[in-house]
Amino acid sequence: MPGSAASFGLLGLLDWLVVGAYMVGLIVLGLLMSRRRIGPADYFLASRATTWPVIGLALLASNMSSTALVGLAGGAYAMGIAVYDYEWSAIVVLVFFCLFLLPSIIRSQSYTMPEFLERRYDRRVRLHFALLTLFLNIFVDSAGVLYSGSLVCQLLFPGWPLWPIIALLAGTAGLYTTLGGLRAVIYTEAVQAIVLMAGALMISIGAFTRAGGWRAVMEGVPPAAISLIRPIGDPGVPWLGLLLGIPLLGFYYWCTNQSIVQRMLSAKNTDHARWGALFAGLLKLPVLFLIVLPGTCALLLFPKLPRADLVYPNLILHLLPAGLVGLVVAGFVAATMVSIASTLNSASTLITMDVIKQLKPHVSDAQVVRIGRVSTAALLLVAVAWAPQLQLFPSLWQYLQAVLAYAVPPIVALFLVGMFWRGANADGAAATMLVGSLAGLALFMVNVVFRWTHFHFLYAAPILTAFDAAILVAVSLRHPAPSAAAGAVTLWRLDLDPTEQLRIRGVPLWQDYRYQAVALLALTAVLVIAFR
Repeated sequence: MPGSAASFGLLGLLDWLVVGAYMVGLIVLGLLMSRRRIGPADYFLASRATTWPVIGLALLASNMSSTALVGLAGGAYAMGIAVYDYEWSAIVVLVFFCLFLLPSIIRSQSYTMPEFLERRYDRRVRLHFALLTLFLNIFVDSAGVLYSGSLVCQLLFPGWPLWPIIALLAGTAGLYTTLGGLRAVIYTEAVQAIVLMAGALMISIGAFTRAGGWRAVMEGVPPAAISLIRPIGDPGVPWLGLLLGIPLLGFYYWCTNQSIVQRMLSAKNTDHARWGALFAGLLKLPVLFLIVLPGTCALLLFPKLPRADLVYPNLILHLLPAGLVGLVVAGFVAATMVSIASTLNSASTLITMDVIKQLKPHVSDAQVVRIGRVSTAALLLVAVAWAPQLQLFPSLWQYLQAVLAYAVPPIVALFLVGMFWRGANADGAAATMLVGSLAGLALFMVNVVFRWTHFHFLYAAPILTAFDAAILVAVSLRHPAPSAAAGAVTLWRLDLDPTEQLRIRGVPLWQDYRYQAVALLALTAVLVIAFR
């Protein structure tokens, strides 16, 4: 156990050996993947040759970063398992993505989501979307991951301030990201996902065992703490916010966020992209038992923690025997590194392909890769500088979700309306991005900074999205409709071409993504009903 006779700080010698071996192995794997690389398609999209198991595991690892581990367990501690609503809703969003949007994205052969949006509208929208995504990648995703990962490290090294811990984590992750690109990132993510789930299983068993078992936990915490569907006045996840707000935030994250969609863009074909996305959805189901409910156990185990963000680090350090502590700590720290690597690779892709290459279209492939490396390092420095500031916010989860609720509605409106309505045009999209972003900023100031109003951020998201959709429709109707060919590749089509229909008829039922999607939704419904 931590703190035993042969210990070094809070970990024993065996734990430190496990941590060291795991971290070295992860870095070596990333560097080995960097040896096979030629041009931008290799560096940014892993040669478009990734198969579905790797995509599914990589999506899980990219999403289940140290931010999610800390945020979900801490959220369950602070407001109950309703925090899992973000996770099961993600499964529904992924099914929607596979059915309606993913085929168009794969068919477009785009490098980035801003590039895809340009094909639907124009270059103005591409640039605005790229800059907004870069802001969120650095100030929300990367900074949140660095901060959450540093919490565990700070418990291991109590005398260290956050700055050097954050810098060390960022520098290590940046090493193989800068050298290896998406190939290095995606394969280390796949390995990390397996270790992550194994470590979470150990923690879950330890938490329930120490708390007295399943029945003791279910009877020992307030009923509200184990309910997924909460009243409309609930401060955490009101049911109306679950119905209207969470799906919109989930749509942005799973369907338009470059750091997520880039994994599916790297697929060898549309089937592997779909299977990978649905596999990731399947892996989200056990998250309730492996990460969220252990946070509920912490109500009985650690009832007086000063911050909810400290729940998962305490579960790691106080529930597991020597050796296993080292493995789970290594997995947690590696989750931080892998997620940083994922976000930075996506951000460098945006800078290189959506900004630099647009300004200088004749840049060579070698220069494109070089710019990607330099931009990765620069973005890393910005994230390191901002990450320590997150300790000023009440909780990490609140910071992450609230910023997204006010920032992403224009993007959601452009995708959802533009995907189904041919009449949406470039002028309407440009007005939506400009006016919608200003409206989001204004509402954030009124509702969060000055607190002149007091409504939940899950209500802010649908209000702003409806406002932005109205702008897009109104301005588009005042300008000439786009031609039938303009943006056709990005529009959803109800009818399948004859070749696709013939191919689907020859696929076994268990390989048909439509039946897979129905089965996944059925499993999700069973889980939600059981914990309603």
